[in-house]
Amino acid sequence: MADGDYEWFFTLAELQHVTAAAQQLHIAQPTLTRMLARLERRLGVPLFDRHGRRLSLSTYGRIFYEHARRAQLELDSARREIEDLNNPTAGEIRLGFLSSFGSIVVPRLIAGFSEVSPRVTFTLEEGAAETISGRVLDGFLDVAVVSPRPQKPTLAWRSLFRQRLGIAVSRDHRLMDATAVSMTDLADEPFITMHPGFGMRQLLDELCAAAQFQPRIVLESANLSTNAGLVAAGLGISLTPIDGSEHAPGVSVLHLADADAYRDIGLVWDSGRPLSRAARDFVASAATS
Repeated sequence: MADGDYEWFFTLAELQHVTAAAQQLHIAQPTLTRMLARLERRLGVPLFDRHGRRLSLSTYGRIFYEHARRAQLELDSARREIEDLNNPTAGEIRLGFLSSFGSIVVPRLIAGFSEVSPRVTFTLEEGAAETISGRVLDGFLDVAVVSPRPQKPTLAWRSLFRQRLGIAVSRDHRLMDATAVSMTDLADEPFITMHPGFGMRQLLDELCAAAQFQPRIVLESANLSTNAGLVAAGLGISLTPIDGSEHAPGVSVLHLADADAYRDIGLVWDSGRPLSRAARDFVASAATS
């Protein structure tokens, strides 16, 4: 690895195990051990506390990790700017998104952009809304597709579209034949929902608060498809987007009559960090698709 490239150190700090880090980096364990010893000699301090085979960052190590990580992000940003100038038709976009956008929204956005910019590549990362927004602010992602709009002033926002929300119920549920329901009709129902930190969980909490009740949550998961399966089994009801896709067998989706039963979907990026040419073009393409 090049001198000044500390990706190996970041991996070791995050995995806290020499063997696991060496395997992930595809280098020999003795080589990684020597690299760490050489860096510690250069700095004159121990960067890790040893606990048998486990490692944890020392006070010195935490300081070095934070500064080196920021420096690496700045170097990566410089590299992307140079690539933009040298070859404006190519590039890489690190795109984050919520799992619920993985089957329709994200493929459509990438396909539309790739038609006009075929030389731009994508690195994808999916997760909860709070996690993805944090990854953007920490510099690990360039752009992300999220919902609802994050309440963080340093995140720029470009609205894409609005999606109605409904309630998934099992085929033998008492409300299955209803044309539409309101949140007040559901105050006594058992809810299946996403874990805290996910966008759909935030929306459920807000809708229930507007209807003046606390939801009785019986199950939580990290995937809307899992929630649908649990609903089909008759274990509860679930807030879900109405996006035109097929729903799980044994599930019906009822329209919500509440005026605020929707989610705004958009792109976010760090307003304090300039986007690469490729990322700027992707934002413009997504906004017009």
